[in-house]
Amino acid sequence: MVRRVRVLLLTALTLVAGSVMSSTPASAVIGGSKATYGPWAVRMLVDGKPACTGTAVARQWILTASHCFYEQAQPVADKRISFRVGDLDVRKGTTVRPLRGKRVGSAHADMMLVKVAPMNVRTARLSTVGVKRGQLVRQYGWGATCTTDESACQSPVLKQSKLKVVRANDPLCAGHTAPGGPDFCMKKVSGIPAGGDSGGPVMTIGPRGTETLIGVFNGSDREKSAEAGEVSQQLSWIRSVIRR
Repeated sequence: MVRRVRVLLLTALTLVAGSVMSSTPASAVIGGSKATYGPWAVRMLVDGKPACTGTAVARQWILTASHCFYEQAQPVADKRISFRVGDLDVRKGTTVRPLRGKRVGSAHADMMLVKVAPMNVRTARLSTVGVKRGQLVRQYGWGATCTTDESACQSPVLKQSKLKVVRANDPLCAGHTAPGGPDFCMKKVSGIPAGGDSGGPVMTIGPRGTETLIGVFNGSDREKSAEAGEVSQQLSWIRSVIRR
């Protein structure tokens, strides 16, 4: 049985939750497609190596997952972290770095806001309404495209998967989401996010420029289901931080 974990790049940051491997063929688990749009998507690196994904939500603020900032249960120093922004191909983006001591974690969800040098990118619009059961969404990331050694198959280009929101107490996400909790549950439609996609944007589907950020991806079983922190629940916290 595959165990669900928070899904950052496992070789870069070893989590208390542990690592996961699957014997299921990669084509059946990862799937998805190459993204053609995503100006707000951000790639997080630790010591220059791919680690997580994030979203530019203001000119100097990136929203990602809190668990991306811990190694062996210890915080990762700001000086080890960098972000690539401004291009769907991570090899062509611009590098920005965290401002020292300017990252703020949510007390209620697996979310972290990180202040960086000004970014010349389109920022994501934040959803003001909750997710709805049956809603189709897109998740974006530069994470693993295989399930054997996830550190060896990180995508150099932004990918996307399509998911459908299901009820929080759906058996697919049993023990990981619950009614009234900070996360919502999704089931695979095409593709499933994996290691390196943690913190990445979960967006509504619509014409370019009209989509909104509704979730921060933080875990999957690599096969059928995934979960994300709900942005609307943390909206007051996000706004209060990025005003600083």
